[in-house]
Amino acid sequence: MVGAQSSARLEKSRLVIALGAKASLQHLPLTVAERLNFFAAEGLEVEILDLGTGVRAQQSVMEGAADVACGTFEGLLEPLARKHLLQAFVLLARAPQVAFGVSTRTMPMLKRVPDLRGRKIALAAPGTSAQLVAALVLARHGLTLKDVQLVDTGATGAALQAVRTGSADAIVHMEPVITMLEQKGDIRVISDTRSLKGSLDVFGGPMPSNSLFAPAPSVQNHPNTMQALTHAVVHALKWLQTAGPSDLIKAVPESYLLGDRGLYLASFGKIRESIALDGLIPDEGARTAVRTLARLDPAVLPEKIDLERIYTNDYARMAKEKFRA
Repeated sequence: MVGAQSSARLEKSRLVIALGAKASLQHLPLTVAERLNFFAAEGLEVEILDLGTGVRAQQSVMEGAADVACGTFEGLLEPLARKHLLQAFVLLARAPQVAFGVSTRTMPMLKRVPDLRGRKIALAAPGTSAQLVAALVLARHGLTLKDVQLVDTGATGAALQAVRTGSADAIVHMEPVITMLEQKGDIRVISDTRSLKGSLDVFGGPMPSNSLFAPAPSVQNHPNTMQALTHAVVHALKWLQTAGPSDLIKAVPESYLLGDRGLYLASFGKIRESIALDGLIPDEGARTAVRTLARLDPAVLPEKIDLERIYTNDYARMAKEKFRA
């Protein structure tokens, strides 16, 4: 009865959330909210649509094929996203949660990042945080993305194969791929945004990453629905703060564990501190994102970006209070 009463107050009770690589740990808060019925508890019927990459997820929202998307915060600063008035309203990750690793097979003696010139670097997908981290690490050492060969590996299996067969000399990817390669000694990590400290080193400030966003008119005109969705996500974030190994294993679909529970838990341990605590997007983090993109993309002009239109913390504040996150 509670769920039915709640849904009656919602402007829209059925939502489609688009994302890329649903099984990735980057989307763990959404998996928890779905599996533990936190969406249903708020009167929502949510369909999570896996489109392979965050770029495609963002595109689906701009085209109206999905109500909400999960993707990187910095993606909302791109001119096309700003043209479509996309607005983030709850944060899932306080750091990009990707790492830059060099192959111990093809470059075992690498001492200088400039030695990657002309080499092949495997990416989770173009236009993602992985590409952003790759660009920043290379730029710090006088290189650009044009100085290397980027290889779009996408899924877990292809990424692992690229490194292990020697068809990639380095990789910038997310979990659990990086931990799988680390545990077998296939790579040496040279830059790591899975931790807050590592992310600070790369970006020079707090860098918000995965968030839920939608067209601003929808965020503003469906306040009860957006609040319910934010409640469910922050409930999941709160749950993850204290979840033990057995709790996590029970909550995650068996297929996500890739046949190795220990590996999955190790991967979770690598990114745990970077999972958002309360869903709030930090103002300083938003400014870091603007500065970062402006350094790499001449089309991003800080003075033309109105951050108040890019994100709102109104819903996350209410959820933080409700769940004491």
